[in-house]
Amino acid sequence: MKSKADDFFQFLKKQNENIDTALLERAFAFAQKAHGQQQRKSGEAFLSHPLEVARICSNLVLDTPTLAAALLHVVVEDTDVGIEEIKKEFGEEIASLVDGVTRLEMVKLKDESQAENLRKVVLAMASDIRVVFIKLADRLHNMRTIEHLPPEKQKEKARETLEIYAPLAHRLGISSIKVELEDLAFKVLEPKRYDLIAKLVAETKSHREKYIEEARKILEKELARIGIKAKTEGRLKHFYSIYKKMKEKGKEFSEIYDLSAIRVIVNSLKDCYAALGVVHSLWKPIPGRFKDYIAMPKLNMYQSLHTSVMGPEGKTLEVQIRTQEMHQIAEFGIAAHWRYKEKIAITDEFEKRLSWLRQVFELGSELEDAREFLRSLKLDLLPEEVYVFTPRGDVISLPQGSTPIDFAYQIHTDIGHSCVGAKVNKRIVPLDYQLRTGDVVEILTSKSSPGPSRDWLKITKTSRARSKIRQWFSREEREDYTQIGKEALQKVLKRQGLLNAVSFESAEFENLAKSFNYKKVDDFLAGIGSGHVSPKQVVSRLIQVRSKQALDHGVSSQVKKVKVKKSPDSGVIVRGVSDVLVRLASCCNPVPGDEIVGYITRGRGVTVHRLNCPNLKDLLKEEQRLIEVSWSRKLKGPFKTEIRVQALDRTHLLRDVSTVLSDSGVNILSATVTTTKDGLAILDFVFELGNLNLLKTIMNNVKKVESVFDVQRV
Repeated sequence: MKSKADDFFQFLKKQNENIDTALLERAFAFAQKAHGQQQRKSGEAFLSHPLEVARICSNLVLDTPTLAAALLHVVVEDTDVGIEEIKKEFGEEIASLVDGVTRLEMVKLKDESQAENLRKVVLAMASDIRVVFIKLADRLHNMRTIEHLPPEKQKEKARETLEIYAPLAHRLGISSIKVELEDLAFKVLEPKRYDLIAKLVAETKSHREKYIEEARKILEKELARIGIKAKTEGRLKHFYSIYKKMKEKGKEFSEIYDLSAIRVIVNSLKDCYAALGVVHSLWKPIPGRFKDYIAMPKLNMYQSLHTSVMGPEGKTLEVQIRTQEMHQIAEFGIAAHWRYKEKIAITDEFEKRLSWLRQVFELGSELEDAREFLRSLKLDLLPEEVYVFTPRGDVISLPQGSTPIDFAYQIHTDIGHSCVGAKVNKRIVPLDYQLRTGDVVEILTSKSSPGPSRDWLKITKTSRARSKIRQWFSREEREDYTQIGKEALQKVLKRQGLLNAVSFESAEFENLAKSFNYKKVDDFLAGIGSGHVSPKQVVSRLIQVRSKQALDHGVSSQVKKVKVKKSPDSGVIVRGVSDVLVRLASCCNPVPGDEIVGYITRGRGVTVHRLNCPNLKDLLKEEQRLIEVSWSRKLKGPFKTEIRVQALDRTHLLRDVSTVLSDSGVNILSATVTTTKDGLAILDFVFELGNLNLLKTIMNNVKKVESVFDVQRV
C-alpha cells in the first residue's frame, strides 16, 4: 500500500505543481488510520479504493479539496468516524464534499422507470458539482473491480451504472468516464454479446489500424503543405456504442462502417474550418453526414466538426476536427474548465458556452479563479420539487416546501393520521421542517394518536395531505354537525309553523333527504349542520312537495271535465277559463318548464306561482282559489331564470362558473356572490336563455366546475 501511495503522490507532483500534497498526505494518513485493517472483496487493503478514486479525479485535474475528499469519501460510511470529526480536522469545504458523496450512496435503482428521476436526484443532492465528480470516479473504480462481487450484485451495479452514472457522465461531458462505464456495464449485463463484438473488433483490428494509418499520413501531409499545424490520431468506437448501433438500426457488424475515425487537433478555430476544407478536397464528403458542433455546441458543451467521407480504397471514414481546448472538454467535460481557468480570462464566449449550465447551476457574477468557479456552481435542477427517501431507499417526489406530514400522507393515509413525530436523517425534527432533496425521512406513529391537528393544514403543501386531514375532521365532526343541522332546521320549521307537523323519522322526511341526494337522514342533517344544505332550502322543498300533493287531491279533480283554452298573452293555459287575465307572480318568477299553479285573485285574474314558491304555504289555506294551469307548447324565448350555485370557495370560482354559462349561450343579467366563514361560496345568477330544454344541461355543466357541489333553481 505504501508503494501505491508513494506512486500516487509522485504522479500528483508531476501533474500539477499547485496541488497541496502536504494536505493530501494528511488526508491519506487519516483515512489509513480510520480504515485500519479493512479489506475489499478482492482481498486488497481497503485503502486501495480511495487511492484509485483520487487518481481518477486527479486525471480530471481537480483541485486539492476534491482530491482530499476523494481520499476520505468512504470514511464516514465504513468506519466510526463522523462528519463532524472530518470538519474539525479538514474544514467545512472538504467535510461538505465527503458528506455529499456519503448521501449519494443511498441512491439505488430499483426500477428502470425511476432512472431519469434518480439521475435528477443525484444532481439535485449535490450542492457542489465536485461531489458528482467524486461519485463518478468511485463508480468507475468499483466497476473496474466488479468481478469480485456475487453475480446478482454485479448485475445490479451494472444496470445502475448504465441507467444513472454513464448518462450523468455524458450530461457533464466527461466522455472518458462515460465510455469506460458503458463498456464495463455492458460486459456484465451482456457477456456473450460483449465477447462476440470484442472478437469481431479484434479480427479486423490490424486491417483497420493499417487503413487509419494510411489515411492519417495522407491528411497530415496535405495539412502541413498548406501550413496548418495539427496532431492526428486514430479513434476506435467502443464496444457498447457498436452494440447500440447494431441493435437500434438492425445492422450486422460488417455493416457498421464508422468503427474507427481520425481525430484532428489543431491550434485555432480558424484552423478547424481550414482543415475541414482540406479533408473535403482529399475525399468526397457523404451527403447528410456533416455536423458542425462548433457553431452549435451540444448541451454538455461538446464542440467539434464531424464529417464522413469516402476515404482511401473507397471506404467510409469519419473525421473529427477540434482545437486542443475543445478536445479537453470532449474528454473531461466541464471538469476541463478547471485547468483552463488558471490560464485564460473569462470572456463572453466562455460564458456563452456555459449557457446550458445556467439551468443547472447558479453562476457567480465575478469568478476570479478555478476554486471560486467551483464554489459558485450550485445545482438548481428542480426548483419546484424535492426528492426524499424512505428508510428502505424508495424515492418520494414532493413539492418544494413539503413537510414530514406531506411525506406521511404520501406513503399512506393511516400513517398520516397516526403521525406523532418525524426523524430526518436519523434526527428528530419539528413537523413544520421543510424537506430537502436527499433527506431520509422516518415517520413516528402511535396507535393511541388523537389524529391530525387542524394546525397541520397551515404547514402542509400537498393537496393530498390537506384533503385527507379535512376528511378526518369531516368524519369526526359528523355527530356535531348532525345535531347542529337538526337544531337549525327546527328553527326554520318553527318560523313557518310546521315544527309539530314534521317528523325526522318519517318516510316523508327520508324521501326529502333523498331528493337532496342523501341516502341517510343523519347524513342529510349533518349536511345541513355543516352548511352544505340550507335549512331554508329544505323547508322550501317540503312546502313544494306538500303543495303538489294538495293540488293532486284537490283542484285537478274539480276541473277535469272542463275544456282547456289558452290565455292569449301570458303563454299560460288556464283549465276551464278563456280570455282571463293571467300574470306571473313576481315573488317566484315562474318560467316555462317550472311546475306551476294558478291562484284566483279578486279583480286581478289568475296569478301563476311556482309550486315551490315560499308564499304558497299561506295560499294553501284557501284551496278553493287554486286552479290548474300549464305552459303553452308554442312559447318562444328568451326566458329569464335564476339559479343558485353552492361551492367551496376558491380563486377564480366566479370566472369559471360564468364562463360555463356564457359558453352555453345564455345572457347573464346579474351575478351575486356571498361567502361564509367556513369557506363556502353561494353564487346567484339571473340570466336569459333561448331554449328552456337546455337548462338542465346547463346546470349539469355548472356542477362539473371544480369545487361546485350543488346547483338549483332559485
